[in-house]
Amino acid sequence: MPPPEAINVTKRDGRLEPINLDKIHRVIEWAATGLSNVSVSQVELKSHIQFYDGIHTAAIHETIIKSAADLISAETPDYQYLAARLAIFHLRKIAYGQFDPPHLLAHTRKLVELGKYDAHLLRDYDEAEFDTLNAHIDHGRDMNFAYAAVKQLEGKYLVQHRVTRQIYESPQFLYMLVAMCLFSRYAKPTRLRYVTAFYDAISTFKLSLPTPIMAGVRTPSRQFSSCVLIECDDSLDSINATTSAIVRYVSQRAGIGINGGRIRAVGSEIRGGEAQHTGCIPFFKMFQAAVKSCSQGGVRGGAATLFYPLWHLEIESLLVLKNNRGVEENRIRHLDYGVQINRLLYQRLIKGQDITLFSPHEVPDLYEAFFADQDAFERLYIQYEQAENVRKRSLSATELFSLLMQERASTGRIYIQNVDHCNTHSPFDPGQAPVRQSNLCMEIALPTRPLVDLHDTEGEIALCTLSAFNLGALESLDELEGLAELAVRALDALLDYQDYPVKAARNATEKRRSLGIGVINYAYYLAKNGSRYSEPGALALTHRTFEAIQYYLLKASVQLAREYGPCAAFKQTTYAKGILPIDTYKRDTDAFCSEPLHLDWESLRRDIRTHGLRNSTLTALMPSETSSQIANATNGIEPPRGLVSVKQSKDGILRQVVPELERLKDQYELLWQLPNNDGYLKLVGVMQKFVDQSISANTNYDPQRFEGGRVPMKQLLKDLLQAYKYGLKTLYYHNTRDGAGEEDPEDDGCASGACKL
Repeated sequence: MPPPEAINVTKRDGRLEPINLDKIHRVIEWAATGLSNVSVSQVELKSHIQFYDGIHTAAIHETIIKSAADLISAETPDYQYLAARLAIFHLRKIAYGQFDPPHLLAHTRKLVELGKYDAHLLRDYDEAEFDTLNAHIDHGRDMNFAYAAVKQLEGKYLVQHRVTRQIYESPQFLYMLVAMCLFSRYAKPTRLRYVTAFYDAISTFKLSLPTPIMAGVRTPSRQFSSCVLIECDDSLDSINATTSAIVRYVSQRAGIGINGGRIRAVGSEIRGGEAQHTGCIPFFKMFQAAVKSCSQGGVRGGAATLFYPLWHLEIESLLVLKNNRGVEENRIRHLDYGVQINRLLYQRLIKGQDITLFSPHEVPDLYEAFFADQDAFERLYIQYEQAENVRKRSLSATELFSLLMQERASTGRIYIQNVDHCNTHSPFDPGQAPVRQSNLCMEIALPTRPLVDLHDTEGEIALCTLSAFNLGALESLDELEGLAELAVRALDALLDYQDYPVKAARNATEKRRSLGIGVINYAYYLAKNGSRYSEPGALALTHRTFEAIQYYLLKASVQLAREYGPCAAFKQTTYAKGILPIDTYKRDTDAFCSEPLHLDWESLRRDIRTHGLRNSTLTALMPSETSSQIANATNGIEPPRGLVSVKQSKDGILRQVVPELERLKDQYELLWQLPNNDGYLKLVGVMQKFVDQSISANTNYDPQRFEGGRVPMKQLLKDLLQAYKYGLKTLYYHNTRDGAGEEDPEDDGCASGACKL
């Protein structure tokens, strides 16, 4: 191998010229400015040994970047910024042919001509406005990204040619153009104020946006809702319509929730006994094929969670659909599953009684009551158990729940939906608009109506549009009021800005205008406030924080209702009756959190009754795995697995360092340091008191803490019952430390994601 100074470089135009080591040195030195514990010479040394004669200039850049990224560690965290700056330098050279970005207007014109940006930007904004906004852009904020963030931006968010990987923009243009699109319909005198304020909030990471918005807004594509909930009826026409709707939304970056619980059980009569029904599994396979038929705009693969009740006659076959045993004919492994439970079923478990199974189509009133009226469900359930003319089968509740939890533990992806909590602690009147399912990531709880056929105008496909507050970026809870207004205005405007590939989705959105605003960086927020997941002090802090979040979001939605009117189906909400989340939460949380309310809820209650709400829902706590990396934040409400997390992506291994590692490394409580799930579940219970939709909450187990290295079933059932007692509406992943059932960090199907933000 020749010495580095003897190596020739292949330029972009094919010319060969000697390598310029001084130029490389200056770039690395520039990237290292102001950083601690980084060595320019060490990066150079790691790079030089990988250079070869004839190396292309792009390969040199990539080698230097990777050399810096390989040095990221808990002892030297600032290499994440050195690598990021080098990556931004390279990215801009690819996008613009130079380091300095062009003027916003020239850039937009070029990208519109290429068909990459939506032409309305040039129609809606004049040159003077472009000049004002160009002057406001701070391209220096590109230097605040960590390396994992830049790689996620390159892989998922920046506008590019997804075959050649040619990138056309840098991050600050992304943020400004998203803001311009969302506020484009605002009147000229005020919109620049909102555009610049929203740009500042998202480009300084105060607010986090999900994958569909980051990747799609400003492009000709116009579907940006993260979560799509589709309910299927028990008919071939409805099943076909559901399948068609799945394909349309998967192709446009959305994560899918499918309620298949109405489909009748195997062996049911068809046409008066002319044929026997094949049951759920063949149709669930159709749904899987639809989900996997297209990628989500080249940004991520299609993904869905399918829901069914625990009392379905086929339950034993349905619970094992994801496991690795069995054959292809009786397994559907590429969907996740949400099992629906309620009070009566838990009571049967606690009392050691039996659970009776039915085919939903033979007990339609029971199926409806399962969601809408728990007392009616209990009465009908006992009635049907005693009826002689209804097909049914009974088995031990302990055995059934044990099978459920065994499959949840072994696959990690059998989720739980407590359908009674989803309806009793809900913004929706269950008598008019019951919640019958959740979404891909278990944080959405919205009403749906099954599609009758492909031309159905009465069905409702529920969409939810997401965003998140970066708790770690807050200096004071007082900041939430302004940020809440920006988030609600931007997301509400997006509902009118986007297109609707299916009529049933437009129906639901125009009626309900549902939003789901969550949080990222909760683990850092606890650490910097001197709190830990397993310590009682975190409960009061969490109570104050989530009270402020829900209060200010509701206040912002009231203001929008004053300006534009309430959502069309406001009267189907409990808010219309003056009922707030603080009125319907599970009082069991009061036993461990006595923090009082600090804000003026009674005035807010009066305002809501007087003016209504623009949005039926406002909060949902999503996983936000990818979008949190953009802000270099801990994801969602989860404790980090390590001070340096190793994340697998399609671009290779990414190392992400927790915020303020050097100052707070002894304050963070890492995932496997938690003694058990109790403290975490209590915190989620406090959050759920205020959150009007649901929460992507996980359970976590280290088998080595238990005798024989096995987590006992008794512990799994105890945690399940505890989550129910604390009012949790849903449970998402089951994580096991030995690797079985751990979530794939890159499964961003729902997106703070895509429901993952």
